Amino acid sequence: MSLNRLAKTLKQELEQLKSEGRAKGKEFIITDVKKPEGQKGPRFLLKGFPGKEFIRMNSNSYLGMSLREEIIKVEEETSRQYGVGPGAVRFISGTYLPHRELEKKLAQFHQREDAMIYSAAYVTVIGVISSLVSSETVIISDELNHNCIINAVKLSRPKDKDVYKHLDMKDLEQKLKNAVGKSKRVIIVTDGVFSMRGDYAPLDEIVEIANKYDSYFEENVIVIVDDSHGVGAFGKTGRGTEEVTNAKADLLIGTLGKAFGVNGGYVVSDQTIITYLREKAITYIYSNPITPAEAACALKVLEILDSDEGRERLRYLQRLSKKFRDGLARIGYETIESEHPIVPLLVRDTKKTSDLVNYLIDNGVLATGLNFPVVPKGDETIRFQINADHTEDDIDYVLKVLEKYKSER
Repeated sequence: MSLNRLAKTLKQELEQLKSEGRAKGKEFIITDVKKPEGQKGPRFLLKGFPGKEFIRMNSNSYLGMSLREEIIKVEEETSRQYGVGPGAVRFISGTYLPHRELEKKLAQFHQREDAMIYSAAYVTVIGVISSLVSSETVIISDELNHNCIINAVKLSRPKDKDVYKHLDMKDLEQKLKNAVGKSKRVIIVTDGVFSMRGDYAPLDEIVEIANKYDSYFEENVIVIVDDSHGVGAFGKTGRGTEEVTNAKADLLIGTLGKAFGVNGGYVVSDQTIITYLREKAITYIYSNPITPAEAACALKVLEILDSDEGRERLRYLQRLSKKFRDGLARIGYETIESEHPIVPLLVRDTKKTSDLVNYLIDNGVLATGLNFPVVPKGDETIRFQINADHTEDDIDYVLKVLEKYKSER
């Protein structure tokens, strides 16, 4: 059967994306990685750029753990013991000892009764929210929440949904007031750290507002936080937005694929909630888990994070992030104040964003340009992400490239 008419329509859409500067284009292919040496952090080699080394400033691997020899050794040893894949979904025969050991350690780390791991943080959000939405549920969401939350709300088909202005607690409270008498259950859902900006939710205020109105709803006001960019990268001990704001969500979602440098997602909560999710979450029940080796690696990273070495690594990450953010301000670039290693450079123009990204590539720096609809029009940004395996020299070099670009324009 021919797909010529469909292909014609899709091609027109692709051409429109390209003409508007919104097409992501071809993906870079990493062909080799050089581990940190001397004053240089890791360097990445790309297909199509023979012999050219790149500093990767667009990686979520905030703690810089994925290249460490002790982590690689754990993955190799666990793969030899259990094989390279789980071979089944969890409830059939895909649950291995490292899975449960990791879940117990995550629950302990976050001071919760239990945890469950998923194949990715994206599907964790989908599975958690869709499982907890009933026909008598209203969802209230921050306007800049991640795409996974937006799609989870769509798929969940709540009785009603509302969106509050970004970090605007007065607007959140008004939306919650509006829900009184309309439903039995309310879910307030927010990112912890917002992935495009590096700012974070005032979780203490959100919890206070939720508690204030909780008695008006038969089945509670529930606070769900996706802190995938916070856990392992934010706070003195890496416990993320909860630690920074001194507050706790009812359900906390995290990832193993960013600061932990491995793969997978997870949720922590009380025992009843976790047991219910194991029975109801479709993205958990019908998907293979991460491999036993990945679980063992994440467990090792968690042990390092929750130690003196981990806390020193977090302090170093914070110093590097401040150095880079202060450097941008000195040169004259606009950024957003935060202590998180996401450091956005606000360009506010699609064409200029693409131009600067290409200039960085020409000078051996990988950074991500974010254009509409990933960010609102006028908020076009280049997102830099500092990792703990970057060096002071790496940061100095990137700042020099950015300074040279500005002087030439």
